[in-house]
Amino acid sequence: MARRHTDLPLSGDATSRFLPWLVALMVFLAAMALAGAFTIGGLMGRWDHDVSGTLTVQVLPAGGERAEAATDERVAQAVALLRAVPGIEAVTALDKARTLALLEPWLGGTEVVRDMPLPRLIDVSIDPDVRIDLARLGERLSREVPGTSIDDHRAWLSRLIALSRTIQALAFTVVGLIGVVTAATVVYATRTGMAVHHEIIEVLHLIGAQDEYIAGQFARRAFSLGVGGGVIGLALALPALSVLGWAARRLEGGFLPTVSLPLVGYIAIGLLPLLAAALAMLTARLTVRGVLARML
Repeated sequence: MARRHTDLPLSGDATSRFLPWLVALMVFLAAMALAGAFTIGGLMGRWDHDVSGTLTVQVLPAGGERAEAATDERVAQAVALLRAVPGIEAVTALDKARTLALLEPWLGGTEVVRDMPLPRLIDVSIDPDVRIDLARLGERLSREVPGTSIDDHRAWLSRLIALSRTIQALAFTVVGLIGVVTAATVVYATRTGMAVHHEIIEVLHLIGAQDEYIAGQFARRAFSLGVGGGVIGLALALPALSVLGWAARRLEGGFLPTVSLPLVGYIAIGLLPLLAAALAMLTARLTVRGVLARML
């Protein structure tokens, strides 16, 4: 493919050496920030979907000689009461083996607590279209079934989602700041190039070259350097994201849902080199036009 004609020897400038590496660093940081933002968003979305429609009812173990039988009676009473409440779709009492399985990821083993009296858990599924007065239901349960309480997942989940939204906003703010720093770097590099080639630019103007023609040459050079640097930054970010993904999968021990980057996250990260190059090209063009308007 034939090279586009240029009257400015921009390929030998110092910016050709440092600008791609600065863009590579910015793309790397932006890729990490975007990956974190999209991963947290997907994680909270799945967690909200899985947890928001459920409740957990806890039944404390009874004391005395008939502790096991008395606890079973409490669980049966609580299950019967819950099944009679409009809006509750399913009620499942968890046996001791299932309770121990839920504790295992947190404790690393259940041998220590296997012989201890553990609270019995009841898993409750709620119709999302029916509003249930959980405070009133909790009072009724504790009154009719001693040692019974409701754990509403939505209370702590709403706080967790609010925290995740804050982290996402911070990540996108970081991406925006990275874009500002990249644009400032391109402005400095472009001004430096124009100062180096000041005399050539004046000669081009004398022979009839328009501002847009000169700005176009700087813009094309900035786009080329931006693409090269962006590809380098993306190549550095992919192994780092793979290592982080591997480490996150090792934490999925039953109390964390699957941690993965959604498709839109892959697309956004894959477009970063082109976006960085387009930002560099636009910034260079505007910088040259602004400088030429004051210089000539």
